[in-house]
Amino acid sequence: MNKAIISFVLSALLGFGLGYLVFGVIMDTNDNDAKITQADHQESTTVKESTEPKEEASVATPESDNILNQKGCLSCHSVDSLGLKGGTTGPDLSKAYENVEGKHGKPIEEFLKEPTSAVMSSVISGNPLTDDERVKVIELLKKASEN
Repeated sequence: MNKAIISFVLSALLGFGLGYLVFGVIMDTNDNDAKITQADHQESTTVKESTEPKEEASVATPESDNILNQKGCLSCHSVDSLGLKGGTTGPDLSKAYENVEGKHGKPIEEFLKEPTSAVMSSVISGNPLTDDERVKVIELLKKASEN
């Protein structure tokens, strides 16, 4: 029985360690353009900086002028119902407002404070949302679920 427990503990530690290495997320914020880099998906999860001329940069687009882009969420997630194209590593957030509680066992407000998924826990702990940012995210996700 002791061998089984030791094997289980070692397997769990090895699994979590490999999971962290493969899916670990590092957050780097530079001029409100966030970059999320995953160990095995660096080239596919970088938010592209705008290449528009300066006079057109003031025109707000759904992708550039929202809290999800400002906080780097669109590096991994899309919100198809709002036309926000982003990464494909994470799930589409179009119905997250309605589905988070059923999927993660807590309301979206609590999930954004303390996520229950390993990847989101590391993202949020590395770049926590302020109360105001959390309200903006929730408002945007509520709007997305209504479309």
